[in-house]
Amino acid sequence: MCGIVGIVGKSNVNQSLYDALTVLQHRGQDAAGIVTCQDDRLYLRKDNGLVRDVFQQRHMQRLVGKVGIGHVRYPTAGSSSSAEAQPFYVNSPYGITLAHNGNLTNVEQLSREIYESDLRHVNTNSDSEVLLNVFAHELAVRNKLQPTEKAVFAAVAGVHARCVGLFSLKHQLGVASHVWHRRYRGQVERQSVVVRRTHRSPASRPGRCRHRYLSG
Repeated sequence: MCGIVGIVGKSNVNQSLYDALTVLQHRGQDAAGIVTCQDDRLYLRKDNGLVRDVFQQRHMQRLVGKVGIGHVRYPTAGSSSSAEAQPFYVNSPYGITLAHNGNLTNVEQLSREIYESDLRHVNTNSDSEVLLNVFAHELAVRNKLQPTEKAVFAAVAGVHARCVGLFSLKHQLGVASHVWHRRYRGQVERQSVVVRRTHRSPASRPGRCRHRYLSG
């Protein structure tokens, strides 16, 4: 059980990510992390601890960018090492970060494949780092200088073909567990937010908000 949020906005999203993770804190108290992107550079801060302890003012000032993802961790696989705090990052191809909620049940097989066939190195015991490297490999073999929509979806299909136990997007009653928010100021859309469903996220306030429930 972990908490995840992703935001695309028209101004810096660091504070909205922080606020959303604070609301999601009950989903994971072991570690927290935020990564943002600006001018093709990624800015990452993660560590063990609660959201309020991991992010000080100096950290928030460095998390610049209008796009970002955040994660709070409750470890169900791997260890409680700060090295396994998320989001994870790989530099090839393109530079990719991932925040993951779930468990891979064939992680040992995948770890061998990644090393022996994909020629990639995994530095922790986290199945989320394995997942990221599987996706990175599947995207790399599309051999595109810049990632296209078609290449990304083909890579995701490759991940689905290799990974077992990846998603758990619905509760028993069929209610989707992730929500897409669109935040408005007047008639202008200011942010798009994907959040692991919980109490209403501060990232959706103030202003008018539309919700879409995401299923598998």
